Amino acid sequence: MLFLLLLFTSCISVRKDNEQKSVCIPPEKLKLDVDFARSRLRELHPQLYWYISEKELNRKFDSLKNTLDAPLTPLEFYFKLQPVIADIREAHLSLRIPMKKLTRREEKSMENRKAMFSRFEYYVEGSHLYIARNKDSVENIRPGTEILAINNIPASAYLKRYGRLVNSDGFNTTFQPYFLKDWLFYFYVAENGYQDRAKLETLYQGKIKNVYLKRETKSIAEIQKEKELKKRTQERKINDYVAFNDSYNRNFSFLDADSTIAYIKVKSFSQTFASAFYREAFQEIKAAEASYLIIDIRNNYGGSLEEINTLYTYLSTEPFTLIKPSQVASGTAPLKTGYFRKSTPLEYAAKIFTYPAFFFGQVFSTYKKDGITYYRIRADKTSAPAKDAFTGKIFVLMNGGSFSASSILAAKLKYDKKAVLVGEETGGANDGTVAGFYSYQQLPHSRIDLPIGLVWVQPNIAFTHTQKGVLPDIPVKETLEDITGKKDPQLERVLDEIKKEPTIQKQ
Repeated sequence: MLFLLLLFTSCISVRKDNEQKSVCIPPEKLKLDVDFARSRLRELHPQLYWYISEKELNRKFDSLKNTLDAPLTPLEFYFKLQPVIADIREAHLSLRIPMKKLTRREEKSMENRKAMFSRFEYYVEGSHLYIARNKDSVENIRPGTEILAINNIPASAYLKRYGRLVNSDGFNTTFQPYFLKDWLFYFYVAENGYQDRAKLETLYQGKIKNVYLKRETKSIAEIQKEKELKKRTQERKINDYVAFNDSYNRNFSFLDADSTIAYIKVKSFSQTFASAFYREAFQEIKAAEASYLIIDIRNNYGGSLEEINTLYTYLSTEPFTLIKPSQVASGTAPLKTGYFRKSTPLEYAAKIFTYPAFFFGQVFSTYKKDGITYYRIRADKTSAPAKDAFTGKIFVLMNGGSFSASSILAAKLKYDKKAVLVGEETGGANDGTVAGFYSYQQLPHSRIDLPIGLVWVQPNIAFTHTQKGVLPDIPVKETLEDITGKKDPQLERVLDEIKKEPTIQKQ
């Protein structure tokens, strides 16, 4: 009976939420939402005016309010307000795009049907959108094919429209193409809904062709394979297996026959079984007496500070401190995370009993010094090097998709002169970022969610004050031709650098 009650309540909630998203909101209420967003950012964000002055940000908010002279749906309002939020240039800071929720029945029907757009990997260059990889050979579309239009609307128009919604930390230009290639069709679906068909106008080797995509039904064999992929073996746990794309989040291998060159790729610092992974990997590296280590954090959007602190214990042979003490806007800010948000009645009841532990945990995690409020994070304490810390030469592969925690790691390694950085400027800032954990605010009238990062995290380095990303020691850009030709110019450059070494000796 309880299950049926929760199911019934959930269905009503989804219906009401979708109805609310279709209602036009009067201009005066939209203006109140703008003021609400501004006041919450001032109250909770610890470094709001890092890349934009208070005067300029206020001017943008006021200019937006002056344009609100007609009723708008929440989605229409989102496309007006989010570009202003993006101009703050904190890539962690973003409104959640209001999109239609699926009922349980709709979710169930979607489970056994294939996606349309996520079956491809993409490449963005300027106003051009390309298919970089066709995982299932859909419609025999060749890698390197340009998408000219989607349902008769130019792809360049979508890139321009959605490009205004995102920005990097600061003023680097490398992050946006990587983020757009991954999130373009998330924005598209949020705006246009889940479609069963789509028409693509494509260009390949000078020939224009129309391709029609459809949402296919999965075969019984494919459904069974997905179930098998979700099973968690010990290897899958330690390497943090991701069933969605049938790949591992972490990979470790040697790139040569005599195990001289070790290679670790991390797609995301998820912290899941991280300690076990690095312990086993560096035990093997030490046993093999490898002379070189390549750490690949390309397209790694970040994640756990705890994990990069663990990794750094294997990259330093002396004690270190990964980050500086982390600032918050006030001692009460960490309490405003929305502890009870989106809880079912049953979850809400359970959280009532756990709230005191949360409350006192947050209160005792903050402290004041010289008039500034700080939040205790384990990574701001001195850490000892691991027993099997690597003592050879380290190279780091990075690009514009290296963001957040990846940039913290790259900045620290560069400052400490522990690695040679190869690739592109990182998408995350060299001097830190605002994230940590979030206060989940909701605009009162449009009901749009605004997660605000509460913790100013800075690597323990001397700051560059460039307001840009971590710059590579050896710049190498990957092109579309490299991807379609299955070449890796950045890794190849590292291997060429190793070949230049006088001798390749074991540790």
